[in-house]
Amino acid sequence: MLNDKCGVIGIWNGPDAAHLAYAGLYAIQHRGQESTGIAVSDGDHIRLHKGMGRVVDVFDADTLKHKLIGNYAIGHTRYSTSGGSNNENVQPLHAHLAVGEVAIAHNGQLTNAVTLQQELEEHGAIFQTSSDTEIVFHLMARHARQTFMDRLTHALEQVEGAYSLVMLHQDQLIGVRDPDGFRPLCIGRKEDAYVLASETCALDLMGARYVRDVEPGECVVIGRNGIVSHRFAPKQTSHFCVFELIYFSRPDSLYQGKSVLSVRRALGRKLAEEGPADDAEVVINAPDSSNAAALGYADASGIPYELGMIRNHYIGRTFIEPSQSIRDWRARIKYNPVRSAIEGRSIVLVDDSIVRGTTSRRLIRMLREAGAAKIHLRISSPIFAHPCFYGIDTPDYDQLVGHRMGSAERIREYLETDSLHYLSSAGLQAAMRDSAGLETYCDACFTGNYPVPIEEPPEATHA
Repeated sequence: MLNDKCGVIGIWNGPDAAHLAYAGLYAIQHRGQESTGIAVSDGDHIRLHKGMGRVVDVFDADTLKHKLIGNYAIGHTRYSTSGGSNNENVQPLHAHLAVGEVAIAHNGQLTNAVTLQQELEEHGAIFQTSSDTEIVFHLMARHARQTFMDRLTHALEQVEGAYSLVMLHQDQLIGVRDPDGFRPLCIGRKEDAYVLASETCALDLMGARYVRDVEPGECVVIGRNGIVSHRFAPKQTSHFCVFELIYFSRPDSLYQGKSVLSVRRALGRKLAEEGPADDAEVVINAPDSSNAAALGYADASGIPYELGMIRNHYIGRTFIEPSQSIRDWRARIKYNPVRSAIEGRSIVLVDDSIVRGTTSRRLIRMLREAGAAKIHLRISSPIFAHPCFYGIDTPDYDQLVGHRMGSAERIREYLETDSLHYLSSAGLQAAMRDSAGLETYCDACFTGNYPVPIEEPPEATHA
């Protein structure tokens, strides 16, 4: 399983700004479950509350009602990619600058962070965290220009990589997307309030309506004059992360007004065209992110869809393995096959991706033990063979089964399936064009073609 870096929320002119941010963070909890925080401004001062754990663990009613007072808020839920997993890196981050108090929350990863931090430290900067997000504060503080926007623009002109930012400054809410548009950020409206969010599913929970996405290279300032747009970089080819649509985003979210659910069903339909399984009697999926792709595969193939595996959603962050005698305990506590749906049958198992391959291997063994006669594994994306350096927590090269094995046939042998088919790059492109309207996107995890240079290119080890 992969972990997304984080999700962000912003509220402007909300009478219950902290409560709205809390609700929004609940909706995007899937984007980061390691830590969370909310910063609230009353127009003069910023108050913060944050901590390690999920949203429900960090906030209570008293904190939201009595400590986080103000009509302007930003929120963050995090899974660390840059910086360690500890309290000092929990966002939002907060600083006192010459232009006043500022709070920031960041979704993504800066690819030139090492160089920028070294330069800043050589000029006397002292970092309080190991998060790349803090670099934005130091770049703003070092600049001699007087206005907040001048300082922010100066910082944005120097950072590279993936970043969707939400910021608080006095009574203003600011939203920023990097020029390549790697990570999502949308705008919503709730009566007289405006909302920024990583995904539109957060708008739904807050009772806000979707307005539009923040464009790549755009900075929106939301204040008493409404939404004021500033373009800090010229328009260029979009490199939106295709894995947001394949796996990360919730299926009830929209991207550029297009349904993520519909995109995933389109991927499944294209997969059925490319990788038929003529003797299959039933289509099942590895819960839960591949549900829609499996439905699409069933639609296109005419093979009935069945609920073949159940996922346990009530697993804590840690658990004690009761005995080594219980084979594949880590998989069994999370997934359980529905024997009546698969016993004695030839099945198509649809999943959205294979990363390390360990979970897939365990699931296939469990399905065999539950009586599956044949297992045809179908993956609704190309072979995942390269790490992400734009804000997704991915293993090193030697842990990626796609890189380690080098071919679909070797992966099939490792996983012990009767057949294996990945969606082709051409199939992915066709599905994205037809269902999402995306002509270009970042697919570096499949191709190794990184659209923004990495400071220290990793050494690829070969099996």
